Amino acid sequence: MQPTIGFIGTGVMGSSMVKNLLKADYAVTVYNRTKHKTDALVALGAKWADSPAAVAQQSDVILSIVGYPQDVEAIYYGEQGLFSVAQTGQILVDMTTSTPTLAQKIAASATEKGIQTLDAPVSGGDIGAQKGTLTIMVGGDQAAYDQVLPIFEAMGQSVHYFGAAGSGQHTKMANQIMIAGTMTGMTEMLVYAKAAGLDLEAVLKTVNGG
Repeated sequence: MQPTIGFIGTGVMGSSMVKNLLKADYAVTVYNRTKHKTDALVALGAKWADSPAAVAQQSDVILSIVGYPQDVEAIYYGEQGLFSVAQTGQILVDMTTSTPTLAQKIAASATEKGIQTLDAPVSGGDIGAQKGTLTIMVGGDQAAYDQVLPIFEAMGQSVHYFGAAGSGQHTKMANQIMIAGTMTGMTEMLVYAKAAGLDLEAVLKTVNGG
């Protein structure tokens, strides 16, 4: 029997991820601060809950992907947060691009309550979310990872486990460093090519081929 899923955060990424979970025949309960952003998902078969706590009360595995680390703190530690009701046997998975230290803090709090957690940020953007081809970088409890892997595979094409809590966030940070370096290099290349009087479109086509 498939686990029931709670999903918190149905923005550009989250809404597409929920759609893929529904396509995989998971029962999904959703929460978003702006309720109308869940309307299309409810029309597709998801259930609405009016707080993170209400999501947790109806779900075996709770996934979240929100804006910033402070939003993650709010959905975990707030008055109607996950930790106010989460119970032994549940698995909490934060997929927000957050911080390793927050992931470790959440894991420590969860351990005290007998709950398993994973930090699992993603790359691939909104197109990857729509197509179910995200790359998912995971840290946290190995046993929890093994249980959640089929859920990850409903949303992503490349799923990798990196170790203890915070490891997923560290991997995403490494990914962002690579992207930043690539963007900086591209900018410098274009500045140089323009100063040399080169056709920028032709240069881009050439370096892309190489």
